[in-house]
Formats: sequence, C-alpha cells, structure tokens
Amino acid sequence: MTVDFSAQCTWPNLAEPFASALRDAVEFIFKEFEPAGIIATGTIVRGAAHANSDLDLYVIRLGSHRRRVQRFFRGVPAEIFVNPPSAVRSYFRDEDRDGRRLTAHMLATGVVVFQRDAVVDELRSEAREWLAKQTATSDFERLATRYSIASRLEDAIDVLATDEVTATMLLADSVTAMLEYACKTGTGAIPRRKDLLRTLAERHPDLARLADAFFRTAPTRERADLALALADATIGARGFFEWDSGEGTAPE
Repeated sequence: MTVDFSAQCTWPNLAEPFASALRDAVEFIFKEFEPAGIIATGTIVRGAAHANSDLDLYVIRLGSHRRRVQRFFRGVPAEIFVNPPSAVRSYFRDEDRDGRRLTAHMLATGVVVFQRDAVVDELRSEAREWLAKQTATSDFERLATRYSIASRLEDAIDVLATDEVTATMLLADSVTAMLEYACKTGTGAIPRRKDLLRTLAERHPDLARLADAFFRTAPTRERADLALALADATIGARGFFEWDSGEGTAPE
C-alpha cells in the first residue's frame, strides 16, 4: 500500500498558479526522493512574488546523496535543493566563512511543508544561529580583500582614457566588491546582491548615497570619481599599497 505523504503536508496560503505549482512540485519530490523534510522558501512563499519569481524548495533527505533540480510546474519555475544533513551543515560553515549565508537564510526563513524527522527542526535551529552569528573577519582577510579590490579599481582607472567600456565594467565590479566588503567587515555577512543596496541604506546611509549616485551616473569619468570616493570610504586604498602576508605553511 502506497502511503500518501502529501496528506501530511502543511500548505502555505498562496495565490494561483503558485499554490498548485507547489503541490505539483512536492508530488514530484515524493516520487523522486524519500524526504525527511521539505521547506518552501523564497519571495513567492513570503508573499512578495513578481514576474520573475520562482519556487525554492529545500529537501532534507537521509543518506549521503545530494542533488539539484530545476523544473517548471504549472509554468512556474522551481529550484529544488536536495541535501543530507551533513551537506547542509557543511554549507553552513563554508558560507559563513565566505560571508554569504544563503543556505541558512533559506532554512531559517522558509515554511516547513513536510516533516517526518526531528533533524529538520535541528537544522532550522542551527540556521537561525548561523544567521545571528557575528563572525569576525581576520586582519589578513581584510588586507587581502582590500588589496584585491584596490587592484581592480586601479585597472579601471588605467584604461579609462583608452577603453571606456572596459573601464565601466571594471568600475562596477570594484564598487560592488567595496560595498560587500563594507557589509562583511561590519557583521561577517554579505547580503544577497538584490538586497545589497537596501542593506547599505539601513546600515551605512552615506555609502548608500554614494553608491546610488555611482550607479545612476552615465558619464564614465564621473563614475570613476565616485568609485574613488567609495574606495576612500570603504577599503582606504585606490591602487597599489604595501603589505606583507607574513610566513605561512605551504600545502604539501
């Protein structure tokens, strides 16, 4: 006798076609996997759906295999992340080190649609702890990051007079890195790109105003001046500067 696990699901209140798409996606998950838990997350579940929104479904499975699937359900794009608890915990650690706690955000802010193992609650509790954590950035990491960003900015200024298109690309890249640096050195976490400017406006309004002016300005020369001002305010460097990594152990 086949057990209808979908009857044990808790469905968030979604408008169509999202409600039916979610049910179809969960049915697909039950056919493909033996989930210990299913968490629905993303803008659709949070009630902020727009034309390009997709369903994000995090599937916890017991065992050792992981998988990622992208499919349409009722015309709605869905991303399905399937991982065992050990992989989820490794993502917590690695993403915290990189300052991008994407997995923790998905699990902590999502809605549990199905659960048959206590590990789901354990992982969601750990996710909230990772999100609340203030991870210190080492002096060496700060220095290395500043050096990398300053070098990119210097490259942009170098080609400004001869290749405006490349200069524009490099300026945008270096400014984005500056803004992420400002966030990471403050809390240890880098917001998602689409939340970066909003987060800056909340935490660093002066930087946010400079960034807004930079991205709205058309002339590349004016962008370069704003990029230099942002560099002064974030990494404190505009190009080459002296530094020494100190001795370290080389990998064998």
